[in-house]
Amino acid sequence: MNSRKWKPAVVAVALALLGGLAQAQELKIGYVDLQRVLRDAQPAKAAQAKLESEFGKREKELADLAARLKAASERLDRDAPTLAESERSRRQRELVEQDREFQRKRREFQEDLTQRKNEELAQVLDRANRAVKQIFDQEKYDLILQEVVFASPRVDITKRVIDALNNGK
Repeated sequence: MNSRKWKPAVVAVALALLGGLAQAQELKIGYVDLQRVLRDAQPAKAAQAKLESEFGKREKELADLAARLKAASERLDRDAPTLAESERSRRQRELVEQDREFQRKRREFQEDLTQRKNEELAQVLDRANRAVKQIFDQEKYDLILQEVVFASPRVDITKRVIDALNNGK
């Protein structure tokens, strides 16, 4: 192949690559640490406090029930050598039944708590995404990422998102 024929093609490709690099340098990129938003933003803290107040009483009741079960089990272990076989069997059955009831209540508590956490989290995430979108539009970003391996503090807009959420914007 004649060098006169391919030299213009190589020059054109090189110019296109250089033009692409120059254009890439003009990209405005931002990064949001979503875990930090969910930990530090006031709406997230309010949601956590709401959940604690909503589920605190049930959690305490479960802890009390667990303590009573443990005490009854220890009492049975301590008294077992002096109990009649029928009394020991009756108390063991009662403990098994009480433990089954405790496990059921604990499972229901966990399911209810998980469902409510997901509902509250969805609301906070929705607000956070709207704040990110607003920053994206107002400051004319080309790309905003939420999950990255490494990000420079120069592109981290997490604080602005938290501030926007805290200010109710």
